[in-house]
Amino acid sequence: MSEQFTLTWTVSEKDSGRLVREFLKEHDISKTALTDIKFNGGDILVNGEHVTVRYPLERGDVLTVLFPPEVPSEGLAAENISLDIVYEDEYILVINKPSFLSSIPSREHPTGSLSHALLHYYENQHIASTIHLVSRLDRDTSGLLIVAKHRYVHHLFSKEQRNHNIHRTYRALVHGILPVDNGTIDAPIGRKSESIIEREVRSDGQHAVTHYEVLERLDDCTYVQLKLETGRTHQIRVHLSYLGHPLLGDELYGGSRNKIERQALHSHELNFYHPILRKAFSFRADIPEDMKRLVQIR
Repeated sequence: MSEQFTLTWTVSEKDSGRLVREFLKEHDISKTALTDIKFNGGDILVNGEHVTVRYPLERGDVLTVLFPPEVPSEGLAAENISLDIVYEDEYILVINKPSFLSSIPSREHPTGSLSHALLHYYENQHIASTIHLVSRLDRDTSGLLIVAKHRYVHHLFSKEQRNHNIHRTYRALVHGILPVDNGTIDAPIGRKSESIIEREVRSDGQHAVTHYEVLERLDDCTYVQLKLETGRTHQIRVHLSYLGHPLLGDELYGGSRNKIERQALHSHELNFYHPILRKAFSFRADIPEDMKRLVQIR
């Protein structure tokens, strides 16, 4: 049987006398979430006994919130696909995603996604949740991403993302030789009028900023590191194409697959503040073999 997601606090002196409702509001548990807890199989306990949100807390009380079990989306079936789990706690997973694995199902790839793999993992680990990706990577892009194990955790990490407390660094190989060692691409990105997939730099697009640094100049391509200030769809791919140096393998944005069978982009480093554990984390994942081979070729 799957275990329900729970949160527990020991009440301090400063919160003594406060109602449960006020305490939980300060911890970003909304009225909607409280209604869901009340009517869909959750509970609120103080010292192991059921209470209402009007209960006045006292110093030393142990407050526990049991969230209702989450039901996976209809049509999403568990699939036994191996996961490279870099880090795990009660609240999140950090995954090193391989290339050619979609983050979520799509019309072109309805099965075999990271979401299918996570659902299988959850079933085996008795985690009563559905899939909450804090950020996604394109199917061809490899590397690190965060998965929240519960809707509430996803909400907290989404706030961290909006507050720019989640930082991602990418490694990439681009066509041609970049003439300067570092630079910034500040160019708005929007959907291309005639496409539902492709994006482009356009004046009416959303604000988008990418910083790049040359790591190594190779014979006919450049190995670069990239940091995002914003997180627009296809941002790195669009910005590098706009710069005149598309990603190797990125045929959608002007790259060639002569050297590599996918866009040469990897989420290399992930730094974030964990809003529940209240500490900073940092993870790195080496570039995969298809990119490493090209960097080593002289």
